[in-house]
Amino acid sequence: MDCNFQLPATNNAAFPPAMLADLTASLTSRRDQERSSFRAPETMQDLGVKEDFVEELFLKHAYKAGNCTIRALSDSLKLPVYLAEPIFRKLKTQQMLEVRGTFGDDFSFVLSALGKATAAERLQIRRYCGPVPVPLSQYEAVVRAQVARTRLNRELLQQAYQDLSLPPDLLPRLGPALVAQKSLFLYGPSGTGKSSLAERVLRIYRDRIAVPLAVEIEGNIITVFDQSVHQPTGTQRLEDDTRWIYCQRPSIIVGGELGSEMLELQREPEQGCFIAPLHMKANNGIFVIDDFGRQAIAPRDLLNRWIVPLDRRLDYLTISGAKFPIPFEVFVVFSTNLDPADLADEAFLRRIPNKILVDSLSSDVFDDIVGKRLQSVGWRSEPGAAVHLRNVCEAHGGGLRACYPRDLCNIIESIAEFEERQPALTISDVDRAADLYYGTLKPVRE
Repeated sequence: MDCNFQLPATNNAAFPPAMLADLTASLTSRRDQERSSFRAPETMQDLGVKEDFVEELFLKHAYKAGNCTIRALSDSLKLPVYLAEPIFRKLKTQQMLEVRGTFGDDFSFVLSALGKATAAERLQIRRYCGPVPVPLSQYEAVVRAQVARTRLNRELLQQAYQDLSLPPDLLPRLGPALVAQKSLFLYGPSGTGKSSLAERVLRIYRDRIAVPLAVEIEGNIITVFDQSVHQPTGTQRLEDDTRWIYCQRPSIIVGGELGSEMLELQREPEQGCFIAPLHMKANNGIFVIDDFGRQAIAPRDLLNRWIVPLDRRLDYLTISGAKFPIPFEVFVVFSTNLDPADLADEAFLRRIPNKILVDSLSSDVFDDIVGKRLQSVGWRSEPGAAVHLRNVCEAHGGGLRACYPRDLCNIIESIAEFEERQPALTISDVDRAADLYYGTLKPVRE
C-alpha cells in the first residue's frame, strides 16, 4: 500500500530548556505511572497471549534461522531470555530441537526433522513469523494512558511557531483548540498557510510514547509500528518490554491519495498478518487530512466513517466478519480551502468543535514574510521591489497569501539560473515571475 506519508522536518527543532520543562512537567508523573506497563513480562501469563502461540513462533523463527541460539531467538521474538529458555527446554524434551553446542550459558541448536516438519506445517496454517505481539487489552490501556496532556500558553505557542509570520489574532484562536486536543478544522483560501500550521502542531509535544510492534486480536496479528511514521527516540532500558518501542508522537499527513481502504485493516498475505490503518498508526499523535474535500474517498463517506470515533474516541475494525474495538486517541486536523458547510452537515461539524479561518494576510504580515525570505536566501533587493511584489500579488492573486513570496522567489531563482546570473529581487524580475505564475498580467499602478 503506497501512501504519501510526511514527517514534518520541524518536529526535531530545538526548544529553549525552559519551554521544554514547561511542556513536559505535566506529563512527568503520568509517564512514571505508565512505565510499569512497559516492564518486561516476568511470566508467560504476563505476555497476554497464549503460550502455545509463543511456542509456535519459537519454532518458526528457529526454522527460518537454521543454526541459532536461545539469546538470538529471544531477540527476534522480543522475548526475555528467561522466558525463551523454558520454551527451548520444553521443545527439546519433545524432540523438536537438537543441541549442537554451548556458548557460555547459551546453547546453539537446530530443529530436528520433527521440529522442521512441525514448523513448516504451522507456517502453512499461519504465516506470521514476527515478534510476540501484545494483547489488544494492553494496547488499549497504554494508548488511553498516553493521551496528550500538555501545558500551553501564548508564549509557548509563539515559540513553537516562531519561524512563521502570522496574523496577530491567529495564535489566540489556535491555542485553545490545541489545549482542548479536540478535532480541528483549518479552512480558508488556498495558499494561506494552513498546511504549515498543521505540520507544526507536533512541536507542542516534547514527550515520548510507547508504540507496539504488533497487536494480537483473537489469534489475528496487526502490525502497528511503521518506520515511515514512528521515529524511535531515547534508549530502552534492560527492564523494558521490548515488544514496545519508545517513539516521538506520530504525525501522519495525507492529501488527495487518501482512500477508504487506508482506514481499514490491510491483509498482508506474505507476512500472515494485517497492517494497521492510518489512524491506528497515528494513535497518541496527529492525523492531518490536507486539502480535505479532494480525496479519493468522498468527504461525506469519510465523515460518516469517523463520526462515531470522533465523538466516542473509539473505532471498530473488522476481521473475518467480526468487529473489534480499538482506541481512537488521534488529534485530527482537517485542512481545506472549501467551505466546511459544503463538506459536512451540522451533526458532524458539531463533533469538530474548533474551526479556524486562515485568511489572506495584511500588508505588514506579508512584508514580514518577504523580508524573512530575502534574508534566508541572501538576495539583493532593488528599492521598491518588495512593495511592487506585494502590489502585484494583491492585484492578481485574490489577496495576499503566505505562499506567494516563496512561489514567486522560486521562479525568480529559475529565471536567474537560466540567464546565468545571481538572483535578486528586482521590479523587472517580479513582473516576469508574476507573468508566469498568474498568467498574462495587466500593469499594476504603484
